[in-house]
This record gives sequence, structure tokens and C-alpha cells, in this order.
Amino acid sequence: MAEAKTWTGGCHCGRVRYEVESDLESLVSCNCSICQKRGSILAFVPQSKFRLLSGQDALTDYQFNKKVIHHLFCSTCGVASFAEGEKPGGEPMVAVNVRCLDGVDVAGMTPSQFDGRSL
Repeated sequence: MAEAKTWTGGCHCGRVRYEVESDLESLVSCNCSICQKRGSILAFVPQSKFRLLSGQDALTDYQFNKKVIHHLFCSTCGVASFAEGEKPGGEPMVAVNVRCLDGVDVAGMTPSQFDGRSL
């Protein structure tokens, strides 16, 4: 198992910036309607491992279906670099789009497939 590392990331224009601590081992590619269109590769982390550095005022919240996940995106450039919600047990979590992390090459990554379309 890889050791957890602190990564930085954010949106395209740079208004939204954050740090996240993750080993980037358990990645997910979801086929739900929004993830498929965005091409997201997600790393799920506890809220305590995520820190928004800037851009709180730039975030727009989009919810759909059961309205339990806050799909946040930059109101300037439109990039959705993370989402917030809860794990099934109620623990706050953040789903980070690994494609939005600085210095990460997703070409060699093999995310697990998740059938979100069936939920």
C-alpha cells in the first residue's frame, strides 16, 4: 500500500485551491450521468483530510437525483474539482477529482468501476 501524501489541486482558473491527504490507491470511475460527462476519476477521503485553501466564494453547488452529494464547481471556469457528501454511515467525505490534482498523471491509474447509473 502506498503512503498517504498531501496533494494540492483546484480548478482551471485557480480561484478554487485545496490540499488533500490521500494515497490515491482506491480510485473510482463512476458511470452516473454527471461523472460520465465530466470524465471524473475520484478519490474519496474523509472531510478531515481535505482543506479548502481558497475559492469558497467562487463555488457553486449543484445537486440532482437524491440531492445528497454537493457537486461543487468554480463559477468562473466551470471546473468541478471536488464534491462533498457523506459515507453510508454518516461520516462527512470529499470526492476529489484526481484529474484536478497538480502533478498527477492519470494515464497509468486503474480506477475501480462503479455503477452509479443503477442507483
